[in-house]
Amino acid sequence: MKLMRAFSAMFFCFALLGVAMVNAQKVSKDSFGKTAEGEGVDIYTLTNRTGMEARITNYGGIVVSLTAPDRDNKYADVVLGFNDLDSYLKGHPYFGALIGRYGNRIAKGRFKLNGTEYKLAVNNGENHLHGGIKGFDKVVWIAQEYKSRLGPALSLTYKSKDGEEGYPGNLTVRVIYTLTNRNELRIDYSASSDKDTVTNLTHHSYFNLAGEGNGDILNHRLALKATRFTPTDAGSIPTGELRNVNGTPFSFLKSTVIGERINGSDEQLKFGSGYDHNWIVNGPAGVLRQAASVYEPTTGRVMDVWTTEPGIQFYTGNFLDGTLTGKGGKPYARRTGFCLETQHYPDSPNHPTFPTTTLKKGVTYKSTTIYRFTARK
Repeated sequence: MKLMRAFSAMFFCFALLGVAMVNAQKVSKDSFGKTAEGEGVDIYTLTNRTGMEARITNYGGIVVSLTAPDRDNKYADVVLGFNDLDSYLKGHPYFGALIGRYGNRIAKGRFKLNGTEYKLAVNNGENHLHGGIKGFDKVVWIAQEYKSRLGPALSLTYKSKDGEEGYPGNLTVRVIYTLTNRNELRIDYSASSDKDTVTNLTHHSYFNLAGEGNGDILNHRLALKATRFTPTDAGSIPTGELRNVNGTPFSFLKSTVIGERINGSDEQLKFGSGYDHNWIVNGPAGVLRQAASVYEPTTGRVMDVWTTEPGIQFYTGNFLDGTLTGKGGKPYARRTGFCLETQHYPDSPNHPTFPTTTLKKGVTYKSTTIYRFTARK
C-alpha cells in the first residue's frame, strides 16, 4: 500500500510538472493599431518554455522583436524594428517582414510563363523587388494561434488576387511561425494557385546578435555552407553564372569575420556596396539542411540557419544610414544588421538554368526555414 501511495505521489508530481511546462509556453494577443485605411492590426507574443519571446504582427507578418540568450543566459532582442505600427507604415527596408509573391529581384519587372509575358510593378530602379509596390510585407494577414507540439505557434494566411502587382493566379498563402522549445524560430511556408504562376517566399529579419541597436555587425563571424554564388550586374540582377567562391571574398566556408573583406576592391562588392548576394546552399534543395552559422563573440550568441531552399541571400545592411531609429532609441546606422534570406535565386523566371520558381496550378508550394539560437561559453 505504501509503495502504491509513493507511485501515486510521484505520478502526481510529474503530472504537475508537465502542466507547468505546458503552461509556461503561450501565445498572447494585443492591439497594434490601425492601417491608413482603418484596418485593425494585432501583435502576438509567443513565449516558449525557456523564456525566449517572439513578437509578431499580422501586418506584413513582421517579426517585431525576438529575444535570444547569451552565454550568461541573459536575453536580448536580436532583430531590428520599431515599437509601433505607425513607424512601419511610414516605410522601412523590410524589417522582419514576410516577402512575396517573389523575394528578391525580377529584371525589368518582366517574365514569360507559358508563352505569355507578364509585366510586374517596378519598384527598384528598373526592376521588381520583393513583390512590388504593395507586397506581402504591406498587407494585413489573417492570424490565429496554431497548435504545435514543438512550441507556441502562429498561423498567418493571405489570399493574393489574380493580377495583384501583375502576377497571374489567385494565390493562397499560409505561413506558420513556431517558436520552438529548442530556441528556434521555425517558419513553414505553403501556397497554392488556381493558375500557373511564380512564387518565391522568404523572411527578411535584420539580425544583430549583440542586440538591436548595439553597434555594427562587422565583428560577427559567418560560415556559409556554399561553394558557389550567383554574381550580378550593377543592378543586382544575376548574370546567370554560378561562380565558385574559392579565392574570392565570397568564401565563407570557414567561419570568417564579416568585416574582414567587405570593403575590398572586388567588382561584386562594389556592385552591392558590400555583401548583397545569393549563395547556392550545398546539398539537395527540398531537404532541410544547414545553410549558415553566425557567431557574435562578445555575447557568445550563435544563430544557425537551416532551410529546404536552394539559395540564401546574405545582406549586410549596406544602405542603412542612421535615419531610422529603433526600438531602443538608437539610430540604425550602416551595417548595424545583417539578413540571411533563404530563397530561390533572384530573377529565376528569366533564367531557365536556375531552379524553377514556377508553381503549377493545383500544386502546393512548401518550404521550411529554421533560425536556431544557442550560445558559446
